[in-house]
Amino acid sequence: MPKGIANKRYTPEFKKLVIKTMLEEKLSYSETARRFDISDHHRIQDWERIYLTEGAEGFAVERRGRRHKGSPNKQLPKQVEEDLLAEVQRLRAENEYLKNLQALVLERERRQGKKPR
Repeated sequence: MPKGIANKRYTPEFKKLVIKTMLEEKLSYSETARRFDISDHHRIQDWERIYLTEGAEGFAVERRGRRHKGSPNKQLPKQVEEDLLAEVQRLRAENEYLKNLQALVLERERRQGKKPR
């Protein structure tokens, strides 16, 4: 079986032609790879997936290398961090106050013989 050129780059137009030909002529991945001199039929599977999910314009997107996950060590400005910590403390105190208030209301209702809510 003839092999194609390793690490060869293909144009979006070529990829579109390959996939359209494969779909129209109902060719297998291996047959399509042989016909267009592509080294690995898995590449055609990837192109088909891109074509079916994103359309032909998906071929223009550069997909080489590892995906960038973003900067996990991104630091907030000092003032924003302080404001957020103060807000957390305020909300914790408010939550504790409401819990105590609810306990007092339930205790008062119990003493008066009312059913708790």
